[in-house]
Amino acid sequence: MYDTKQKWFKEAKYGMFIHWGLYSILAGEYNGKVTDNIAEWIMNDLDIPIPEYEKLAAQFNPVNFNADEYVRQARDWGMKYLTFTAKHHDGFALYHSHCSSYNVVDATPFGRDIVAELGEACRKYDVKFCLYYSQAQDWHHPDGYIHKKNNDGKNFRRYLDEKCLPQIKELLTGYGDVHMLWLDTPMGCTKEESQEIYDLIKSIQPACIVSGRIGNQIGDYMTTGDNAIPSLPFNGDWEVPATLNDTFAYSKHDHNWKTPEEIIHLMLRINSRGGNYLLNIGPKADGSIPEESCRILDSIAEYLKSCGDSVYATKPVPHYVYEMDNVIFTGKDYRLYIHLKKPVKKLLLNNIANTIEKAYLLHSGKPVIGNCVKSCEGDSCWMFEISEDESDFHPIDTVICVEMGEKELLLETLK
Repeated sequence: MYDTKQKWFKEAKYGMFIHWGLYSILAGEYNGKVTDNIAEWIMNDLDIPIPEYEKLAAQFNPVNFNADEYVRQARDWGMKYLTFTAKHHDGFALYHSHCSSYNVVDATPFGRDIVAELGEACRKYDVKFCLYYSQAQDWHHPDGYIHKKNNDGKNFRRYLDEKCLPQIKELLTGYGDVHMLWLDTPMGCTKEESQEIYDLIKSIQPACIVSGRIGNQIGDYMTTGDNAIPSLPFNGDWEVPATLNDTFAYSKHDHNWKTPEEIIHLMLRINSRGGNYLLNIGPKADGSIPEESCRILDSIAEYLKSCGDSVYATKPVPHYVYEMDNVIFTGKDYRLYIHLKKPVKKLLLNNIANTIEKAYLLHSGKPVIGNCVKSCEGDSCWMFEISEDESDFHPIDTVICVEMGEKELLLETLK
C-alpha cells in the first residue's frame, strides 16, 4: 500500500498545479495550426524543430508574474500545496540551472529565478512547496526520451548524468525544503534507473514525497491518469492531476471551462475515495492567470470557507451499497458528511447501522432531524427531515454533518 508517511499530504486533499513555460507563448497554436492535444505538448505534437522552439526563450518576459500573488491566491482559494513545473518535457528550466544554460535566467529577457520566488512565497504563506520535473522525457537534450518518436540509439545514461540527476540535485539543494518532487512519464526508464532517481531524492531530502509517475511502482503514492478518478475507494495515498478546462498549459483556443459545481463534485468524489485533488492553472505567457480560472476558483473558495471541514483531512468512505446520483459521502472518525447536489426535503439512507448523535447543515449549523430506524425488511436505515425552505440549502452543495456514536461507518451488506 502506498504511504507517503507525511501527515500534510494525507490531510491536504486539495492542491494547485501550475503548468507554465515557453509553450505558454504559443498558447496552443504554431504557424497557424492549432494542436489537438494539451498545449504543453505542442513542441512534440506539431513537430516544432528545436532551433525554432528555442527562439521562444527570447520572447519570454512575463511582466505580470508575481510569485507572492500566486501563492497568496492559492492559499485563499483553499489549496494546501503548490506544484510548479520546474522543467517540463520541452527541457526548458524555469529556474537558474547551472548544468544547462537552457533556463529562464540565462536564456530569457526576464532573467529571474521563478522557482526561487515561488519557494519563498510558499514559505511565507505556509503553502507546501512542490516541484514538477520531467525525469525521462526531454525534447531538447539529444538523449532524452520523446513520446511517439524513435528513441532507438539514444544514450539515456548520458542524459541522466548530464542533465536529469544534476538538475534534481540542484532543485533539492538550492531551494529549501521541497515537499514533493512530481516526476512524470517514465517512458523507457528501467526499474534500476527509477530507483536511482528515487534514492538520490531521498538522500538529499528524506521527507520529500516522490510521485507515482517516477515509474516501476517505486513512488510514495499512486498518481492516476490525468482527470481520472478511481471508481472505488483506494487504500493508501493517491492523487488526481486535473484541469479546469481540457488542457494544463494555457491555450487561447480552449474555452471548455468546467463550472464551480462540476469541480466541487469532482473533488468530493476524489476525497470520498481517499484521494487528493491537484487542480491546475495555466498562466498566460505574460504571467497573468486567466480570468476564467480565477472566477471558478473564487467560487470554490467560498464553498470551502463554510464546508471545508467535509473536505480537509477526510479519509476513504467504504463503498455504499446503493447507487445514489444526488449523494456523495465524505468522512472522518465519528463523522459522516452527506453531500446533496440538489435540495431534498427528506432523505432515506438504507443499510447504515450507526447511531446518530447529532445532525446539522454544515454551512449554517442549522439542525437536521435524523432518526435511526428499521425498514420493513428489517434493515437499518437513517431517515432525515432536512428543511421545507429551499433558502436553507447551499447553492452548490448542501452538506449534512452527522456526528456518529461509532468511529467507523457501519454499512450492512445487501442480502
